[in-house]
Amino acid sequence: MSANIYLIGFMGVGKSTVGKKLAKRLGYTFYDLDKAFEEKYKISINDFFGKYDENLFRALEQEQLQETFQQKRLVVATGGGTACYHDSMESINHNGLSIYLKMKPSALSQRLKMAKKKRPLIEGLNEEQLIDFIQRKLREREVYYNKAQWTVQAINLDIKALAEKIVKQQSS
Repeated sequence: MSANIYLIGFMGVGKSTVGKKLAKRLGYTFYDLDKAFEEKYKISINDFFGKYDENLFRALEQEQLQETFQQKRLVVATGGGTACYHDSMESINHNGLSIYLKMKPSALSQRLKMAKKKRPLIEGLNEEQLIDFIQRKLREREVYYNKAQWTVQAINLDIKALAEKIVKQQSS
């Protein structure tokens, strides 16, 4: 068992939280694409978006994703948009197991409102605008998210059961 596991899904769905727990349970290394970006470039993603444009961010993010393909035994929490650019889903599926953490827009909205982390794409939106933004973005992004090899409901996700399913799949 050594293939990387890539968690994809909308911002706020819990990719980092699930990823840390899953990595620990599997004995893998956890890798957060957003955190790695911030550490490498010494700037928060929020500040990066303010200073530069999304196209540059996506190109640099893609380079970091490519670097994970050279490693083994990683659980990678991708950014919410990672799967949607540069044929990333095809690359991810070729280099590991992709898991779409799925959640309803209303639940995502609640999580994002409560989050401490600033999100550049939703800063300054009121509740109605936030729900509208999530629904619109999900319609665009689910085309990519649905290319994941597995889809799991992120609400009340049983990490132990997911880890067991991964171990069983990778040993067969």
